[in-house]
Amino acid sequence: MQEPVMAVTGDETDEETELAPSHMAAATGDMPTYQIRAPATGLPQGVVMAASPGSLHSPQQVAEEATRKRELRLMKNREAAKECRRRKKEYVKCLESRVAVLEVQNKKLIEELETLKDICSPKTD
Repeated sequence: MQEPVMAVTGDETDEETELAPSHMAAATGDMPTYQIRAPATGLPQGVVMAASPGSLHSPQQVAEEATRKRELRLMKNREAAKECRRRKKEYVKCLESRVAVLEVQNKKLIEELETLKDICSPKTD
């Protein structure tokens, strides 16, 4: 389906327009030229959409929405902080466990070193 093409004139309408490359440029090898196409909208003639749905709210509704967003953000932040603390506790517990294992291993190695020193050192009686 071909979209309607509008000519560029000084007296533009209120319709939104878009630039589209012309197919003639590819055939001639020239620099691409652009034609203005009217957007294909499903709105009947004369119906205007509001710029943003948020502009239809009263100041009280805007304030309530801001409060709701803030409370939601704070709640999410609390949950994230709680999860962060839980992970940190798990990490510290893992490190403490590793320290305990390494201390035991270190103690065994020190005992083995002492035993080897006793075996290898010349005993003078």
